[in-house]
Amino acid sequence: MVELNPMRQTISRRDFLKLSALGLSALAFRPVYNFGELLDDENIARVATESVSVYTEPDEDSIIKFQRFRDEVFHIYNEVISDKKPLYNPLWYKVWGGYINSTYTQRVKASLNPINMALTEGIHAAEVTVPYSQSYYKKDGAWLALYRLYFGTNHWVVGLEEGPDGGLWYRIKDEMFQNFDSLDYFVPAQHVRMLTPEELTPITPNVAPGQKWVEVSLDQQELTAYEESRVVMKTKISSGLNYTPPGEVGYATPTGIFYVQNKMFSKHMGNSTLTESTAEYLLPGVPWVSFFQPRDGWGSVEEPKDGVAFHGTYWHTNFGTRMSHGCVNMRNDEAKWLFRWLNPVMKTDTMSTIGLGTQVIVY
Repeated sequence: MVELNPMRQTISRRDFLKLSALGLSALAFRPVYNFGELLDDENIARVATESVSVYTEPDEDSIIKFQRFRDEVFHIYNEVISDKKPLYNPLWYKVWGGYINSTYTQRVKASLNPINMALTEGIHAAEVTVPYSQSYYKKDGAWLALYRLYFGTNHWVVGLEEGPDGGLWYRIKDEMFQNFDSLDYFVPAQHVRMLTPEELTPITPNVAPGQKWVEVSLDQQELTAYEESRVVMKTKISSGLNYTPPGEVGYATPTGIFYVQNKMFSKHMGNSTLTESTAEYLLPGVPWVSFFQPRDGWGSVEEPKDGVAFHGTYWHTNFGTRMSHGCVNMRNDEAKWLFRWLNPVMKTDTMSTIGLGTQVIVY
């Protein structure tokens, strides 16, 4: 067992009990939670699945002491690399009471942001900067809880209005419901950071299209980006599972030669159900999505069909292992870099950028 990056142990047991109270019940009593105890803490993580176990040792064969549940936020004392189970993900977090494996957690921050009081018309790229933020929508004059928006997710802001608590909330345009104004939803404005133009500018756009390409090795669970035969990115990914549900299309990522044909800064994946349930398969605001498709077969450049994509991931950190329903899961920061590097160049005045782009080879 090797401990990495020892962190300041600035949290008491009483503080920990405050953290452990931040779960699904936190927003049941008030529409806004600003994570005051956690602001600017660099060493916190969120439970990104139904529950995770706290073990006595960084080993799945050790004794389970208790559970932490979805969206509970916990303080990390140390990162630990273990040679015990699970072998597919040796990174553990030392936490109050024991150890949590990192697979189904998300490293997060809690940062509040200045509100853009001079918001102009149109769509504005933004990201969530708190562990989670509860959104609401209006129906028949009443405010109803809707999706929980997570740290690092991307969203299109289209307005600034009074929210359910009388404070200032941003109106969010969900691309899945982009033709229905009544299905816009709202989020506390301080929970959202507007991206700067520099963050959306393309990377090396003047390199000839034929001199950029991406290779994905499914056996190695690895992505490599090349520019003029030079490696400019190499990282672990999580591709589709080798599994076909009864009566459904298989989850395995297809192999072959593809081309990026549609890029979306924010994509609503999963179901479109209007619910606040965190048990539903709902993934609003998936960030930095670059769909790649065969040249023939999955639609034209003018009318591409949603298919397999590179995108950021906020529901696991198990990179190097097959995890997805077909897409190529990546760390958010790496998906962002790739999104900016790939052709076609993103258009900032539309939710979808279409055009025959960078070649992608999956083998």
